Amino acid sequence: MTFEIGQRAEITRTYTGQDMRDFAALAGQGTEVPQAVPGPLIGGLFSYLLGVKLPGRGTNYLKQSLEFLTPAPVGEVLTASVSITRLRPEKHLVDLETVCVAADGTRICQGRALVYVEDVGKD
Repeated sequence: MTFEIGQRAEITRTYTGQDMRDFAALAGQGTEVPQAVPGPLIGGLFSYLLGVKLPGRGTNYLKQSLEFLTPAPVGEVLTASVSITRLRPEKHLVDLETVCVAADGTRICQGRALVYVEDVGKD
């Protein structure tokens, strides 16, 4: 597959109160239900995008950083996206910007990801 700088993929997701109860139970928090979407659930959206959409199958995480700017509201539509910012085909590396926004455009978090993809420069 050929990749280009600026290429982008996104996913939208709404986390419900039930999702928060399920997360609390799985995380061993008992009845302490998060009032905002926890960072690991948002990070999971980026994992999905990188592994399934862009770059997709065969992607290996090398590094990721996320800066959380404001709490993500439960029950609101969130849109997570990844965009290619740099390609290094000789090293099989792809640098991406990661962003999650609320329905009103408020930036929830932002960051970077570095992934290894064997076929960065192949058609």
